[in-house]
Amino acid sequence: MKHVRGPLCSIDLGDRTVETESIDDELESFIGGRALGTKLAHDRIPFDADPLGSENRLYLATGPLQHATMSFTGRMSATGLSPLTDGLLSSNAGGFLSRNFTATGYSAVEIAGESDELVIVHVTDEGVEFEAVPELEGAKTSETCAYIEDEHGLGDDHTVTIGPAGENEVRFASIMTSRERAFGRGGLGAVLGSKNVKAITFDGDSTREVEIPPLQMDVHREAAQSDHIMRRQGTSSMTEFANTVEALPTRYFSELSFEGAEGISGDRVEEKKYKKGTCSACAFACKLPTRDEESGLETEGPEYETVMAFGSNSGVDDIVDVMQSNKRCDELGLDTISCGDVVAAYLASEDEFGNVELIHETVEKIARREGIGDTLAEGVDRFHDELDVENWSVKGLEFPAHDGRTLNGQGLAFATSNRGADHMYAEFYSLEYPLVDESKAVSKNGLEGKPPKVVEKENENVIKDSAVLCKFSRDFVSPDRLSTLLDADYEDLLAVGGRVVALERHFNNQRGFDRADDRLPYELPDFEDALDEYYAERGWDDDGTVPDSRFEDAGGVPADD
Repeated sequence: MKHVRGPLCSIDLGDRTVETESIDDELESFIGGRALGTKLAHDRIPFDADPLGSENRLYLATGPLQHATMSFTGRMSATGLSPLTDGLLSSNAGGFLSRNFTATGYSAVEIAGESDELVIVHVTDEGVEFEAVPELEGAKTSETCAYIEDEHGLGDDHTVTIGPAGENEVRFASIMTSRERAFGRGGLGAVLGSKNVKAITFDGDSTREVEIPPLQMDVHREAAQSDHIMRRQGTSSMTEFANTVEALPTRYFSELSFEGAEGISGDRVEEKKYKKGTCSACAFACKLPTRDEESGLETEGPEYETVMAFGSNSGVDDIVDVMQSNKRCDELGLDTISCGDVVAAYLASEDEFGNVELIHETVEKIARREGIGDTLAEGVDRFHDELDVENWSVKGLEFPAHDGRTLNGQGLAFATSNRGADHMYAEFYSLEYPLVDESKAVSKNGLEGKPPKVVEKENENVIKDSAVLCKFSRDFVSPDRLSTLLDADYEDLLAVGGRVVALERHFNNQRGFDRADDRLPYELPDFEDALDEYYAERGWDDDGTVPDSRFEDAGGVPADD
């Protein structure tokens, strides 16, 4: 099985010490990316750690496919204990960082401890340096990137950074890279903020050898020749389609379609697109550099989830207003999905849907924890009673689009996801719209026969997040191709995925998570029976916990499903 190569670089911020250690066993068993980060986090973060305390650790990792020249491989993974969900969580981001990360020669970087002053950590193949940067306190993403380029000659493709939201420990703060790409979900930006890390840079010339099969060139060529609509409109192409099938959350989830969808549609985004945008090595080029000529606003996106959160869910029907919200979140370091939903909840409590000035003002207050922003910065799960609004979250994570009340299998997948309400954990919506070949599609109605497929999709996505491979590769990288690229039987890869899901679940079980947390704010037909079937398929107990018997040894490697 192909896997990323190189040692773990473990950085202790409190002691200012750096250790390099071999993790060959973990690499051979867990590929890289999310799987590797999950294994390390499960074994090295105390089960009772405070997500915003010094005992939490953050893991950054690439996978073997970051050594390819293939499209869909410009991504990497981040893993840690989430301040938003209070559970183990991985997030991944695109952009141009991953190849500079691999150039350091490390398979993964661990950030531990807590600095007593605001610092930038510089990681190279020659060592690690710490730079005190008190002058960057409160700096926005672009300001920090400009400082690093001016002082160190490193572009934003070498950098991860946090904005004011991360410094102020907003529970859904993101880690930004390439200025406008985000490790968005779950608040890992607040983890760096709690450790007093403003940015981390990566540079070197020590990329390890990983031989990738020639199939990579076929995938790359097909991506370059594709006429897929996402090459023009990104995921915003979903907006009117989801609206038509009544899967577009509107006015803080009180409705399933939006009368103003045309004004925030993929067509409107495409009209604002002024050049092509992509990630490292990718010819698919689905990114969305956009500009509003009248205001001079430039941003990247918005993608569909942002269109939902700051558009339909907030009662806004002008794409430029959504672009403004998107830009603010990128600069301040905020997850656009959670932030948009939080703002929508506040608008619901104030009966102010569509108030764009209030929306933008509130985003700024959240990032700086000023006034009502201090309450909203805690996330919907923690403030919903105070604002007297419904708790639209699962395990503390706010909902994306692809509404489960219409796409019932996606609803089940929201509930079972160890990350909480995350559409990319199983990506089940793709089967129910459907966005796949008709032979793979399933009815959006009901849950019959869907739990085993949710398990398979969750396991497969672990492998994609570990390879690391963009989810938009689904039309180009079949299971057979994935097996060829990683030199492993597809069933063996799914087994690795199942072990990683079990590690996440086991860690969360130790923190008190069980069946009671696999819940939705709405009812689905035969939901309890489907949950029973899901647990049985995974070999878990009917209370949603992983039995100790599933762990083969003291190292905590769970047996296959």
